[in-house]
Amino acid sequence: MVLNYIWISFFLIAFVIALIRLIFTGDTEIFPALMNSTYDTSKTAFELALGLTGVLALWSGIMKIGEKGGIVEVFYKYLGPFLRKIFPDIPPNHPSIGPLIMNISANMLGLDNAATPLGLKAMEGMQELNNKKDTASNSQIMFLVLNTSSLTILPITIMLYRGQLGAADPSDVFIPILIATFFSSLAGLISVSLFQKINLFDKTILLYMGGITLFITSIIVYFSTLSKESVSLISSTAGNTLLFTIVVYFIVLAMRKKENVYEAFIEGAKDGFKVAVTIIPYLVAMLVAIGLFRTSGAMDYLINGVSAIVGWAGFNTDFIPAMPTALMKPLSGSGARGMMIDTMTTYGADSFVGRLSSVMQGSTETTFYVLAVYFGAVNIRNSRYAVTCGLIADFTGIIAAIAVSYLFFY
Repeated sequence: MVLNYIWISFFLIAFVIALIRLIFTGDTEIFPALMNSTYDTSKTAFELALGLTGVLALWSGIMKIGEKGGIVEVFYKYLGPFLRKIFPDIPPNHPSIGPLIMNISANMLGLDNAATPLGLKAMEGMQELNNKKDTASNSQIMFLVLNTSSLTILPITIMLYRGQLGAADPSDVFIPILIATFFSSLAGLISVSLFQKINLFDKTILLYMGGITLFITSIIVYFSTLSKESVSLISSTAGNTLLFTIVVYFIVLAMRKKENVYEAFIEGAKDGFKVAVTIIPYLVAMLVAIGLFRTSGAMDYLINGVSAIVGWAGFNTDFIPAMPTALMKPLSGSGARGMMIDTMTTYGADSFVGRLSSVMQGSTETTFYVLAVYFGAVNIRNSRYAVTCGLIADFTGIIAAIAVSYLFFY
């Protein structure tokens, strides 16, 4: 429903601004420009989706190998002790614990197709423990916020779009996204824990959170001591090395379980091909609407207005053109993706704002979409403080994305 209103608004705003320009400035070229924009952006959307087919099939095949090899179960083994501490209301052997941990693990690996059904199963299990069926329980809120903050280790989709839009090294955003999404997840976890009075100084929680925080902080401190050229080189080398290592690890896991690696890849690649075809209408819809919004001049008015306020406050304004992605992200995943694509198309995939919009896209999930799907599945109407904590995570992720992008790319 939110996406419907956003989509309609882009058309109406573009029309009103174009009409004002025609009447008051005599700009007779504005409506032809708007119509040309619809043709150009729909063509761009189709070509983009078509170009994604091969690489999407490739990575879907690789992810299927990891799934068949039991990578989610590996995460289950190592994350279990920590997650059981932050879900104290769920009994240790309750049926919801397994799908809950596996959902978070699958989200971290970018396995959306596996994560959603696992998440719904976990939410249904937690609903059985919920005494107030129309009100979100503590466990359900924690689960939802961890999904919206969405700690992501493998931002495959974003790297695919960057490659298709001409990035010299699509994976150069890999480490910045990892850092930004970590801070988003940390903010979400802390904010919910404060509401729920979870002891963040518990030994197990401190060990996990402290260890990861120390690791991320070490990365930031290390890169802050390097020149821009060294940051780019080391980040690219480390990111690509880690990615390829993960691919090999997936293959080894599948071999150990005596899975047919080739058949698993083909199965996943077929799914990837289907996804590439499926996203064409969504890309056309969003890119056409955003194209109209930009061509009418509305995007420039928005960016210039925000830039004037930020500049008046004394801050650098070079990040402002990437902000439409950040503003759209809590409301609509496809809308934010469209904004990211539009930003990279307009400014270049390897521009500062092109990279920043990619990091913003990977820093959090879509809060209101996740809330609607997971809470809607079990008929919860009172979300309590879930939206507040989800938006805190979103805001932190965006700030972290801006900061880390200045460190890595500015």
